[in-house]
Amino acid sequence: MSDIEKTNAENEELEQLKDVPEVKLVLDESEDDAPAVTEDASAEAAANEEASTEVEEKSYASAAAIPAKQKGLKIPYERRKALYGYGFIALWFVGSIYFFIAPLIQSLIYSFHQTKIVTGGMEMSNPGFNNYYNAFRKDQYYLPALTKMLKDTLLNTPLILVFSVFIAVILNQKFKGRTAARAIFFLPVIIATGPVIDIINGNMSTGGYAGGSEQFSSMFETDLVDQLLNFLGVYNISDQLTEVISTLTSDIFNLVWKCGIQILLFLSALQGIPFSAKEAASMEGATAWEYFWKITVPYISPMLIASLVYTIVDSFVDPSNEVMTLVLNQSKQWEHGYSAAMAWAYFAIIGVILAIVLAIINKFVYYEVD
Repeated sequence: MSDIEKTNAENEELEQLKDVPEVKLVLDESEDDAPAVTEDASAEAAANEEASTEVEEKSYASAAAIPAKQKGLKIPYERRKALYGYGFIALWFVGSIYFFIAPLIQSLIYSFHQTKIVTGGMEMSNPGFNNYYNAFRKDQYYLPALTKMLKDTLLNTPLILVFSVFIAVILNQKFKGRTAARAIFFLPVIIATGPVIDIINGNMSTGGYAGGSEQFSSMFETDLVDQLLNFLGVYNISDQLTEVISTLTSDIFNLVWKCGIQILLFLSALQGIPFSAKEAASMEGATAWEYFWKITVPYISPMLIASLVYTIVDSFVDPSNEVMTLVLNQSKQWEHGYSAAMAWAYFAIIGVILAIVLAIINKFVYYEVD
């Protein structure tokens, strides 16, 4: 290397050494500026936090300023539906209290008193069980009427239920005119209101409450039964047998008239029998008789209880019932205490009979559990 080249190299090294403090100065200046930048950023972040805190405080304040009534309007949908339901049944509940429960309690109070109509209201005296004692021990009509009612109910209830099941099984089959046949058997339930039921019960001209439907079954008098038997070639029948036949046939109208609701109940139960049960019975080769007793009867047995209760209650409150006639007649004569006593005794007997019947029948009812 020549002297000139060495000199140039030394000069370049010197220049590089001179530049080092300048670079260090620049670095020192950048290091001095960094804390300033950091302080500005932290100040800005603190300002943002204060602003967000103020916004949250304002939102809390506005929420607290909402009236309590306005907050209560925010009710869940399910609860609103429940409140609507309570609103609808409230009318029924109030009506039941004022028009049913209150008069019922008042009649119970009357039954333990002798009542007398005076100026401005009713006067009650002699509290006790005198009315009940007189009804069962001194009244010559009440106890015989009660006994007759029990006998008629005991006889007619099985006939109504058996006939209802028989007609329901027929109406459940597929045949032409099935809808018309169903309407015919249910027709008494529809038209048994207003003037029609008054005519049937014999109330239109006499104003009485008994002896109604016998007007419609007068075609089955004893002499007509004799003529029918003679027409069929049956002669010299004893009067006792003719009277029995006449008694049975005279109730045909009553029997058909009182079966509308029961037929509808049994028909709904028959239509609820699952198809799988029918298919299993047919695969096992069950006859129609076996199918009826092994499949049909168990499946309709729960509806048997409803039909039985309805039939018993309906027979007890029938207008042709002599007990009801006595109760209503006593009420017409302003003997409200004595009338209430007979009605409450009648009600207690009905309740005991229903409890016994349900306890017995419920043991034979089949309930299908999934």
